[in-house]
Amino acid sequence: MPIIEVNHVTKEYQLGHITSLKENVANSYRRLTGKPVHKREDFKALDDVSFSIEQGEVVGIIGHNGAGKSTLLKHLANISKPTKGKVIVRGSVAPLIEVGAGVNPELTGRENIYLNGAILGIPKRIIKQKLDEIIEFSELEQFIDTPVKRYSSGMTVKLGFSIATSLDADILIVDEVLAVGDMAFQRKCFDKMEHMIKRQNKTVLFVSHQVRIIERLCSRVLLLDKGKIVRDGDPTEAINLFINQMNEKALNVTSKSNFNVMLTEDLTVTDIYIQNLIGNSTKTVRYNTPLIVCLKITIHKPLKNIAFMIGVHTTDFIYLTANSTVDRPINIDPGQFVLTLELPQATFLPGIYGIRAWIGTPENKVSFYGEDLCQFSIKSDDFLITRQQGMGFVYYDSNWRLSSETEILL
Repeated sequence: MPIIEVNHVTKEYQLGHITSLKENVANSYRRLTGKPVHKREDFKALDDVSFSIEQGEVVGIIGHNGAGKSTLLKHLANISKPTKGKVIVRGSVAPLIEVGAGVNPELTGRENIYLNGAILGIPKRIIKQKLDEIIEFSELEQFIDTPVKRYSSGMTVKLGFSIATSLDADILIVDEVLAVGDMAFQRKCFDKMEHMIKRQNKTVLFVSHQVRIIERLCSRVLLLDKGKIVRDGDPTEAINLFINQMNEKALNVTSKSNFNVMLTEDLTVTDIYIQNLIGNSTKTVRYNTPLIVCLKITIHKPLKNIAFMIGVHTTDFIYLTANSTVDRPINIDPGQFVLTLELPQATFLPGIYGIRAWIGTPENKVSFYGEDLCQFSIKSDDFLITRQQGMGFVYYDSNWRLSSETEILL
């Protein structure tokens, strides 16, 4: 019998807007006279969603912002009720849905541990046995008897995660909150979750925009789009479909307001683009052909000891490569210039990639820095290359050899 059943669940909200006194009076008059009232627009956060989850499954839930991920988790945690349909959860749930969820700010960290244990129906003697373990994992020994309202958001997340993963709930629900903790604690949390999954056979529902972490942790992925499940199954297939959708969407959006740009009065980068072999701008590069990146630069004042860096990253900002001239800086007078970097062979696997650039001195005096300055896609007609997309980011030709007394070439 499944530990979770979701049967034709729909959740509707009315999109709110401020109405004037005149409109309120007019609507009241319409009600009194039996005339139709102007209704606000309905929005379906979930639209006829159905699935089931077995004991011990680790399920990732992905989708763009507004796809319905958090709404679904709140229904599973019994925080919200569906407009239509039914949610059946057989077992205790430890939700970690948002910063501070399940934590009373007026109580101390220690008191919150006992409170959450009581809510989950765990005997006080069991909580006492686990108390030191929870406090140690949270790294909050010094503050455990301080009211939570004095904690930072990161400290609150540490406490909430430590409680949720240490007390013996049947189902753990985690929604993106780990991004608030520091990197060392995030690493610790992922290790803890892997232990729970592999050793304790816990049922875990996990939402994160770090889809490669979901691919690593989960045995199954649900892809949501506009409140509907559009893919349910193999993590790599669902994640690659999601990434391709997001990449194509990103590639079709032209924007000058880049993700992370540092500007100074030294210079202006007026344009950045990918150039094809005949000198025209392009957004498509064939696999294993040259990648040519061009920056148009206006230098406003004499610059000394200047170096350049151009790199390639994924759409979720994993840095793949960077080429620089820090070993050979130059002096530049004011004027207009075109900086060109050519990589003889673009061996990135098919997908969408972004360009970042840095201009400054080897001592790291920055004149310009930007990420996601332009995007391009790598294409290939070779099936051997395209099927590698879920394996990594770069593909290299290789030679194989199986050796024994007689050498065999593969």
